[in-house]
Amino acid sequence: MGKLKIVNLTVSIDGKTILDDFNLEINDGEIHAIMGPNGTGKSTLAKVIMGDPKFKIISGDIYFDDVKINDLSVDKRSNLGIFLGMQMPTEIDGVTNADFLRTALHSRDKEKFSLFSFVKSMNSVSEDLKMHKDMSSRFVNKGFSGGEKKKNEVLQMYMLKPKSILLDEIDSGLDVDSLSIVGNSVMDYYNEHKPSMLVITHYSRLLNYIKPDYVHIISEGRIIASGDNTLVEYIEKNGYSNNNKLKEKFGCYFKEVLKNE
Repeated sequence: MGKLKIVNLTVSIDGKTILDDFNLEINDGEIHAIMGPNGTGKSTLAKVIMGDPKFKIISGDIYFDDVKINDLSVDKRSNLGIFLGMQMPTEIDGVTNADFLRTALHSRDKEKFSLFSFVKSMNSVSEDLKMHKDMSSRFVNKGFSGGEKKKNEVLQMYMLKPKSILLDEIDSGLDVDSLSIVGNSVMDYYNEHKPSMLVITHYSRLLNYIKPDYVHIISEGRIIASGDNTLVEYIEKNGYSNNNKLKEKFGCYFKEVLKNE
């Protein structure tokens, strides 16, 4: 299971409200995409779900598999099965990729951890992602190109096997070839494990590979429109400039879906 539910969530940083009475529910096996202009709260949403302490929850709740996680630390949320693929992955000097992942998995799995299986799996996934053979011995993201950093996020996802995946602009900084590898690898993982997934992006190009069930537009810290791929096509053609038209055309999408069911 990997159900995420966000109820009436208001979040601030340095006294400024970023998310305002935000609501979203992602059921097991669903892929939801969030789009919107810069500064509307997209990345904040992913970081708050993951437990970034820089953000303050003013009101509202976050549930994972019906368990309230507002007060859980990042590592405890990760152990529950939540994974965040970051827009700007952190460099960790002095810690190799292999050591980083081995420590994380051993801490979680304890006596079930198998070094042989770990090495075999890491080599296999790295090869699928077309990463350099010395990647496992390099320090985490140190000196990595933008594409290498994003591939490394996908590698971590595969190794940790999360039940819920948050991807924060995983497509930024990728050339066409790397985008194809990253997008297809994410979908391969999804097709095998059927996690819940939240994809945050500015551009429709990523959604050519990662196919969302639902697309949401966020503005001023809340969802103003929801739909299917026709919403992506609308944004590609018209942009985000007319919020009123977006609300009129797509704001009642979920109500119509529920009514039809």
